[in-house]
Amino acid sequence: MEGTAMKLLAQWSYRRTPLHRGYTRKYLLIDLGNGDGQYSHTICDIDERMIDTFTGGRGFGLKILWDSVTPHSRWDSPENALVISGGPICGITQYPGTGKTYTVFLSPLTGQTYNSNAGGYFGPYLKASGFDALAVRGKAPGDVVVSIDGDESTISIWSAPDGDRNAYTVTEALHDHFAKDQDDKVSISVVSAGRAAEHSWWGALNVSFYDPRRKLPRLKQAGRGGGGTVLRDKKIRALVVRKSGFTGIENDPADLAALQQVGVKLHREIRSNDDVQCIMRTTGTTHLNKVMNDYDILPVNNFKFGRSDAVGAITPEEYKKHFTQAYADGCWHGCSMACSKAVDGFELRTGPDRGKKVTVDGPEYETAASLGPNVGIFDPLWTIEANYYADHYALDTISLGTGLAFVCECYELGLLTKEHTGGLDLRFGAKDALLELIHRMMDGRDPFAAAVGKGIRQMKEIFSEQYGVDRTIMEKIGMEGQGLEVSQYRCQESVAQWGGYFLTLKGPQHDEAWVIFMDMVNKQIPTFEDKAEALFYFPNFRLWFSLVGVCKLPWNDVEPEDNKIRYKGIEAAKVPEHVQNYLDIYEAVTGRPLSKEEMILQSERVYNYERIFNYRMGKGTRKEHNIPDRALGPVFPDEWDVRKEYFEKKLEEAGISGEGLAVEEKIARLQAHRRKEWEKLVDAVYARRGWDRNGVPTKETVERLGLDSPEVLKVLEPYWKSAGKA
Repeated sequence: MEGTAMKLLAQWSYRRTPLHRGYTRKYLLIDLGNGDGQYSHTICDIDERMIDTFTGGRGFGLKILWDSVTPHSRWDSPENALVISGGPICGITQYPGTGKTYTVFLSPLTGQTYNSNAGGYFGPYLKASGFDALAVRGKAPGDVVVSIDGDESTISIWSAPDGDRNAYTVTEALHDHFAKDQDDKVSISVVSAGRAAEHSWWGALNVSFYDPRRKLPRLKQAGRGGGGTVLRDKKIRALVVRKSGFTGIENDPADLAALQQVGVKLHREIRSNDDVQCIMRTTGTTHLNKVMNDYDILPVNNFKFGRSDAVGAITPEEYKKHFTQAYADGCWHGCSMACSKAVDGFELRTGPDRGKKVTVDGPEYETAASLGPNVGIFDPLWTIEANYYADHYALDTISLGTGLAFVCECYELGLLTKEHTGGLDLRFGAKDALLELIHRMMDGRDPFAAAVGKGIRQMKEIFSEQYGVDRTIMEKIGMEGQGLEVSQYRCQESVAQWGGYFLTLKGPQHDEAWVIFMDMVNKQIPTFEDKAEALFYFPNFRLWFSLVGVCKLPWNDVEPEDNKIRYKGIEAAKVPEHVQNYLDIYEAVTGRPLSKEEMILQSERVYNYERIFNYRMGKGTRKEHNIPDRALGPVFPDEWDVRKEYFEKKLEEAGISGEGLAVEEKIARLQAHRRKEWEKLVDAVYARRGWDRNGVPTKETVERLGLDSPEVLKVLEPYWKSAGKA
């Protein structure tokens, strides 16, 4: 994006509605037309019923998206809307982790609803500019930039200039263009994608925040589900919001003193406990590399293995050497957890920016694992470079790493050859070839790179139909569920985590339910009923963060020192003192008291609404909850042999005699046993959630949650009738 000579195509003035107790009670709908340049905007009211039913954030996004699409809409339909909303707590600065933004859309990967979260300043600035949510639908005839100026109270659509369309270039140019001076750059936030999002279904959204000490904008990703692909399909180069003079009390909280008191308490905990708990302020989430390896949970070589002797090269101590220390690395004002680490002065050795020194945001754990051991690479410098280009091109690093790992295993099994890959030797650990493939994915002209960028589910189709690859093997090793690639925890030995990944609303993403330690390490949920309870409570509790606009990390990545003394089992995992913090800040902002039970009810209502939404799109029943063999256990003898005694014991515990059996038969019998366990888990979880055996919320559940509107009943009644006949 060379220069910023942008032509104004449309502009409207509006009266900015001030925030009151966390809400403006307005959302902005921008329609880009249908390739005809007919731009329009509507400012819509948010009434009390919408707040009571959907709370905010992701809830508002789902409701607005429902109203925009039809059952026949698809991800690339003009009416598919990108809806961005933060929630009532989003934008306070008194409590750590309160700048989260949630984007809701129909996903190219899953064909159903998706929601993806990011830090950065966009959500808070949008609220301060007068809108609880922004929805953009339609398609422009050419690339446009959509801007909201909360100071001037204007909404504008600009033609985007020719030039580099990748994220860092676009973001820096737009911070320069819209800021009045150097100091004003911190008043800008940009949502952008990149060139790879124009071809790949892994397109990420990059959300910016300006770092005044580094004097550059940095990027946080709403990476998952293909939101960047939707953005670029609409010909949106970027969304921009500007709001200067942020004070931290824009939410007009009901009780500022109470808010400050709860915030001070957590700031003290972080200062006292972080260095001996999760060391977030020095290494971010990369501290998990060593922890996951210790418990056989680190994904190695497409989740084949859970640990590696090479882990010493990627420990938190190694990453700490590359991260710039002593900076206030929070992605929103007031977050003392400061986990948004960055590598400064990093010289790129490949690609279009070769030789350039850059600041790289991250890697976070998911990237360090996906673009690390999961592709057989134990080199922080390689991962940092891959991280930079993935963000720059707008590729979700989690799906990218899991997808590349699938490709590597197919190549090593002889299912793919250089003839298919365009000459690339794509073995595990092939640093140069894998980076070259990422660069080829930027423009999508290479047929193989374009196929990879469509995701594992589509790769299985393409490789089978075009290359004659054995579909049976690919189904066993392709780590995807509902079309979404698995995030970076190896879940084979945790029955509860099977559900935490593969009984989700949107596919195997860890932000819904991460119960692997509770199940596998701490043995806190031994029965199927216990696991079902965990898979009811934690998805709903975690969903609440997405309704109000807060980050999960301050909940349990730092804990009170006596948490595990005062509480045991599943109660300790809830971190009750921090749950109370959230209830307190919710009331302090909104003026509405909230109990623990009401908190879960807020989430359960939206959880079920999203499930129903997916039925409306023709998705979501039990058959959609697929789980690959690799997620359940070993697939090949080398996986068995590396932990032979362990798996022999698992056979014995299952009442299966392995005497005289070849390893392949032992694997088959263990897999058959675990498939039965999976079906038991599905039944238990569905029952606890108030769903029938097909995964459909029962009429009683819908009525209890107050979701029994005519439009919802129209979706569900055919399912209920067919279930009755069955």
